[in-house]
Amino acid sequence: METVDMNSVSLKRPRSEEDVANADEIKRQKILEKSKAGNDSGQSIENVTEQPEDRKSEMIPNEESEEQEEEELEDSDEDGDAESFADMMKHGLTESDVGITKFVSSHKGFSGILKERYSDFVVHEIGKDGRVSHLDDFSVPVDDEDPSEETFTVLSDEDKQRLEELQLFKNKETSVAIEVIEDTKEKRTIIHQAVKSLFPGLETKTEDRDGKKYIIAYHAAGKKALAKVRTATDPRKHSWPKSRGSYCHFVLYKENKDTMDAINVLSKFLRVKPNIFSYMGTKDKRAITVQEIAVLRITAQRLAHLNKCLMNFKLGNFSYKNHPLKLGELQGNHFTVVLRNITGTDEQIEQAMHSLREIGFINYYGMQRFGTTAVPTYQIGRAILQNNWNEVMDLILKPRPGAEKGYLVKCREEWAKTKDPAAALKKLPVKRCVEGQLLRGLLKYGMKNIISAFGIIPRNNRLMYIHSYQSYVWNNMVSKRIEEYGLRAVPGDLILKGATAVHIEEGDVDNYTIHDVVMPLPGFDVIYPKHKIGEAYKEMLVADNLDINNMRHKIRDYSLSGAYRKIIIRPQNVNWEVVAYDDPKIPLFTTDLDKLEGKPLPVLPTDGKFRALKMEFSLPPSTYATMAIREVLKMDTSIKNQTQLNTTWLR
Repeated sequence: METVDMNSVSLKRPRSEEDVANADEIKRQKILEKSKAGNDSGQSIENVTEQPEDRKSEMIPNEESEEQEEEELEDSDEDGDAESFADMMKHGLTESDVGITKFVSSHKGFSGILKERYSDFVVHEIGKDGRVSHLDDFSVPVDDEDPSEETFTVLSDEDKQRLEELQLFKNKETSVAIEVIEDTKEKRTIIHQAVKSLFPGLETKTEDRDGKKYIIAYHAAGKKALAKVRTATDPRKHSWPKSRGSYCHFVLYKENKDTMDAINVLSKFLRVKPNIFSYMGTKDKRAITVQEIAVLRITAQRLAHLNKCLMNFKLGNFSYKNHPLKLGELQGNHFTVVLRNITGTDEQIEQAMHSLREIGFINYYGMQRFGTTAVPTYQIGRAILQNNWNEVMDLILKPRPGAEKGYLVKCREEWAKTKDPAAALKKLPVKRCVEGQLLRGLLKYGMKNIISAFGIIPRNNRLMYIHSYQSYVWNNMVSKRIEEYGLRAVPGDLILKGATAVHIEEGDVDNYTIHDVVMPLPGFDVIYPKHKIGEAYKEMLVADNLDINNMRHKIRDYSLSGAYRKIIIRPQNVNWEVVAYDDPKIPLFTTDLDKLEGKPLPVLPTDGKFRALKMEFSLPPSTYATMAIREVLKMDTSIKNQTQLNTTWLR
């Protein structure tokens, strides 16, 4: 097997411009046909801007909160023509900037369109038992303890708003009175149930006022009641049947939302805290994804009710269990991907897909690991590891060229001019971003305590920076390893025996293949290869003013223990099919939701104007599908190159 240096073209999906007309799509297709005729190499990818999908966006509760305003601001600042965006992205990263420089297959590359239409990219989670998650059942487990369906409709929108304000202590009221219009015991019981089940932490009682019956809602235990509501050790007073598992597991089908955004929306509708949800892995935004979620002491009936109002989410396959889900418990993900308007011959496509199935692809960390702006996340991670906190602050807050929202540009300009956290913060309406969090920290702790100020940023976000640096080192070292020794195991390489890494000895080298070889992410608890690449690790860290033998940081959170990662991944369950089509907007396969709604399979012509490659494959956790697609098409996946290519088609 030979290795192939990468060419100078590109893939990753830029942010979409959802108002591009079908005429633009066809124009690009025609241009691509001309390009194919005049360019033998054919090694390019076009990432076409998404056509609007005929789906309703999710309804958001009527909350005049800072969080909602910030979401609106974030959404409103995404407009702008593709040429100006591409011009800004000239300052972004390319693959070679982060060490992605090799291919393993020998086939000739060809072009295709990974559409910025999220329905061409579908992800199904694979659970720890090997079962692939599918949404195929909307039924709700029958339970006599569940409230009636009328519970969800008996309260008016005005009542719900007043109750929510009471529940969250948003006003000075100590109670809310709801008049019982049709006064019967059954009606009063339903209102009691509705308040208690929809607004955890509130109690109710019935009162007579001027000859009329009222249900009075109030906090029984003050402000601590809400905080206690959904914990395993202090369950809500209102009973949860002992025979029923404490966790409702369900399958979440979502479109064009990442996992945390989806959970935040669900928690708003359910009026609970997001931390009562658990899951095995986060899924990307620009896709249709199907995964398992668990939630503490929320009934399947109540969850199923959300299907009536959340149109880009669907919940189903409900069951009650006694355990939550844990991050990382999954076996991996199954991908279904459509690459449209492919230019490769049947022979090229067969070679590419056979190579993917038999050899695999280099297990690089994908471009999304390193950010999309002119300041890569790995640079901030390196400064943290160097204990250079002024550099950390500067990298996050200083003005930078390239694609940024207008208010961030103004905030950075103010910071550069005044170095005043309060003044810079005033320019920033969206306070939840990293810049806003750091500025709040500097305001609280002062400019001489940057460490504490940086600590205000959520822990996962802080660790993202140093993990990005580890990934940057790993990518570079793997490229060097493949360049130096090719696709065979050699003495001094590392393999795993159980969870322990050991070196391959001269006499054992024939017992292993490249698929056994792992490389370390730098840390204090790993060993390094016993050949040139071991020294290359040290040299790279020395160049970054870091000591490979001392990866412990004085702040424990930033101490890197390290890990091992296979250098070649061979996907499982690889299947492919080339199909013809005429309409660029027509879906080329059916989703779980399509099947539940009884939508027929798309009817495709046998001799359509365009050809598409439908690919399916399964990958383990923490591997990047874009890297598998890169290997098939022989392309660079950077947003910088891709947006510049995309502009060509819009001219």
